[in-house]
Amino acid sequence: MLTLIQARRGSSRLPDKVSLDLVGQPLLVRQVERVQQASRAGRVAVITTDEASDDPLAALCEQHGIEVFRGSALDLLDRHYQAALHFGETEAVVKIPSDCPLIDPAIIDKVLGVYEDTKGQYDFVSNLHPATYPDGNDVEVMTFAALETAWREAQRPLEREHTTPFFWENPDRFRLANVTWETGLDYSMSHRFTIDYPADYDFIKAVYEALYPANPRFGMDDMLTLLKQRPDIYALNADLAGVNWYRNHLGELKTVDAANTKQL
Repeated sequence: MLTLIQARRGSSRLPDKVSLDLVGQPLLVRQVERVQQASRAGRVAVITTDEASDDPLAALCEQHGIEVFRGSALDLLDRHYQAALHFGETEAVVKIPSDCPLIDPAIIDKVLGVYEDTKGQYDFVSNLHPATYPDGNDVEVMTFAALETAWREAQRPLEREHTTPFFWENPDRFRLANVTWETGLDYSMSHRFTIDYPADYDFIKAVYEALYPANPRFGMDDMLTLLKQRPDIYALNADLAGVNWYRNHLGELKTVDAANTKQL
């Protein structure tokens, strides 16, 4: 298994968010730590762009002993495919974005467990179609063969930029599975654990400062308990809950509608 964390320094809303401090280490380093805690994640690497602006990010990874691959800035589908070739992965590739520093390792293992325990049954397994976990626990795993098919055939800009829409937009061509939260709850539009805006950083920083010192392996239950005890932390970015990239492509997506996103 090869788990790829896509990252870059450029961001119009929150520049260089991956380098922001979380209890003494850059945000990206903290996320890599959490992903590596997942027992099924296998080889974990960061994939960034080949632009000069991401030289410091590549240096950061090397400084912390994190494997890094550099590729296309705009064609994320190509970046994932080329990274798989670079690392010699011919079985399965996991995609996790770098805006998920609170991702729960147990959720990663659950999604990857569905893929591994039904070996050969699915081409693509995720917990996003539809999503039920709090936003920021994004896990998508695909066979290398499926990734290669998408890399070869996907044409639309959103399919290249977001890597995986070619799979879940073509359920007649790929064998798909979706993992839902075992609680039966759906917090995907009400709880935001991802980072894209300054308010998100305030939220994530507050969660880390409250939980990390006593328990570096804190998980979903710990976070939800904290938010019940500290509604002031939940409120830091509550108005952004439900805002995601789908909102800019509703006219292009067949399997996503306005109920799956919120406009600013």
